[in-house]
Amino acid sequence: MTAVPSPRSPARRVPPQAVLVLLLPVLLLPGPPAPAGAAPAPPAATAPAGWAWPLLPRPRVVGAWAPPAERWLRGHRGVDLAAGPGAVVRSPADGTVSWSGVVVDRPVLTVAHGAGLRSSFEPVESSLRPGDRVRRGQAVGTLRGRDHCDPGTCLHWGVRRGRDYLNPLLFVGALEPSVLLPVPADLAGRQRAEAPDGVRGLSGARGRAGGA
Repeated sequence: MTAVPSPRSPARRVPPQAVLVLLLPVLLLPGPPAPAGAAPAPPAATAPAGWAWPLLPRPRVVGAWAPPAERWLRGHRGVDLAAGPGAVVRSPADGTVSWSGVVVDRPVLTVAHGAGLRSSFEPVESSLRPGDRVRRGQAVGTLRGRDHCDPGTCLHWGVRRGRDYLNPLLFVGALEPSVLLPVPADLAGRQRAEAPDGVRGLSGARGRAGGA
């Protein structure tokens, strides 16, 4: 007797919506717990807020930040703050003393604040030694020695992140935003009239594009 094969039932297709419904509880399961004592990932290094001025009361800036175009060129890699001999110098933020000694012909104090940031002060005499911890606003030395603010006296304050010098005023919120002032209509017209043809055409095209 020959067996008669039973008819195959057609394969059932499961709609994708049903698959998603079945997998959704699995996808939402919480992952394994973090190991005890694990620290959160550190945030990206930025200019920290809340630094303090190294002199009290707030000093006058007598030497502006003027970095060189290239590392090997001369420039002013910090700011000069007006202060008299013997003025108390304070740490602008928490940190650790990384240098205290004479460089060339003047006493220098350097404080490492973490995240690659370091403050340097000169001419500053200090009894602190490398490795000493300091707090924001703590007195760390006195202004004493030869500086470059003749005929007056000043504190030179520099800030570095790694090998790059930064403007210290960024850290105490003393930089005002740039303001673009409107150009008087008569002056703008005179500048357009005196400009060469090619430049005048570009100026007009730029003005039309900006007004569109």
